[in-house]
Amino acid sequence: LHHMVRNIVGSAVAIGRGTRPPAWMGDVLASRDRTTAGPTAPAQGLTLLRVLY
Repeated sequence: LHHMVRNIVGSAVAIGRGTRPPAWMGDVLASRDRTTAGPTAPAQGLTLLRVLY
């Protein structure tokens, strides 16, 4: 789970920039293989604002 949030954010940024399709995130998570994900986001500037359930 090391850098898990940063890995997910990096992949979400790739989708937001249009370099990957939205469905790709599901494929990355299902594969459970870190090498298929986007780049790890830098730790600076990442802030969790809220969690909704």
